[in-house]
Amino acid sequence: VGYQVRFVDRTSPRTLVKLMTDGLLLRELESDPLLERYDTLILDEAHERNLNVDFLLGVCRQLVKKRPDLRVIVTSATIETARFAAYFDGAPVVDVEGRSFPIEVRYRPLHEEDAEAPSLPEAVAAALDELDRDGNSIEGDALVFLPGEKQISECRDLLGRSPARDWDVLPLYARLSAAEQDRIFAPHARRRVVLATNVAETSLTIPGVRFVVDSGLARISRYSPRAKFQRLPIEAVSRASADQRKGRCGRVGEGICIRLYSEEEFEARPQYTDPEILRTNLASLILQMAALRLGVPEDFPFLDAPDTRLLNDGYRLLQELSAVDGDRQITRLGRRMASLPVDPRLARILLGAGRTGCLREALVIASFLSIQDPRERPADKTEAADEKHAQFADERSDFIAVLNLWRAAREQGTGGSRAPRRWCKENFLSFVRMREWQDLHDQLTD
Repeated sequence: VGYQVRFVDRTSPRTLVKLMTDGLLLRELESDPLLERYDTLILDEAHERNLNVDFLLGVCRQLVKKRPDLRVIVTSATIETARFAAYFDGAPVVDVEGRSFPIEVRYRPLHEEDAEAPSLPEAVAAALDELDRDGNSIEGDALVFLPGEKQISECRDLLGRSPARDWDVLPLYARLSAAEQDRIFAPHARRRVVLATNVAETSLTIPGVRFVVDSGLARISRYSPRAKFQRLPIEAVSRASADQRKGRCGRVGEGICIRLYSEEEFEARPQYTDPEILRTNLASLILQMAALRLGVPEDFPFLDAPDTRLLNDGYRLLQELSAVDGDRQITRLGRRMASLPVDPRLARILLGAGRTGCLREALVIASFLSIQDPRERPADKTEAADEKHAQFADERSDFIAVLNLWRAAREQGTGGSRAPRRWCKENFLSFVRMREWQDLHDQLTD
């Protein structure tokens, strides 16, 4: 058994089972259009319906017609089985029942139009007090789903002001440092409340959870063709997402789920979250399809056809970047852009920088913009972190600050010794993300 992720390949000629990311499998289509090195493909977490998964589903639908020997298995906890089976011309459906325990669901709606109604943090505190009273017979921790970092911080402050509650309160969101995230999985004696974004819905499993408090909200990424940027508005989650959240407290024993909305509101919500292909910029997808000679998105067998407005917006952007011509055909420049594993706009910057003599700096900045910001701001040390980060700042440009950070990191040497790791910790930087920045920079340089 081997695995392959973006910068690591742990496979050999003896590998029989290979675990890999969806993005890497798409990259393999360039050199192996029929994916002939595989006899079986298992696409997991299909319910997330990200752009790569939808693209791969379409590719697999075409491949099984060209390769009758290829077996495709699509797996998911919350999947539209009938629709997926019909998409693959009546493929058989196999139900694998997971072990789950009874979950009691309680509805405690917030009436936001009522001036006397509690705020979201107050409603969370009230729900935890209720669980404290009624859940004494159940040993375990509580998982609270909140839409974002701001709401987590507000809840944490409110809960921390009451010494009467015998809970340890821990936040969980993507920008937390690795050390703070690791605390979630550490052994503990006291009961805990984990305040989390939807990263805890499917991406990771927190052990020992017997109670869930669900705000019913999440930040959902949506692209606005009019404004030309990707937004992160707070929206009500779908019924499938709400049920996925509820299931988190029934994995090791019976649990209690408190929803901070009414049962009527739950029933009125859409069954599933909109797939990413209906709410994101499609320039990268269009360019990738053209480079792989898979035709145009309008004719491709997507499970959900992309929105015409988003397609037109994607083509307009690619024309501005000279990646496609007036007839929407990929250009020579477009093929070079498609070969770079970054957003088309960043790829165009790199190709332009090569002609204008600033490629060295552009490689640093483009790779930085493609990863999660490595600068960390722990909730209890924000001032100290800001002070350390200020040493890299430049009043002329944030991009100069990125270059300053890169040069300072390079002076610490490579990741082979402990010095770079220690330096990152002292300067409130994520060592893992700094290494990812280095790896992507080297990949783009090659």
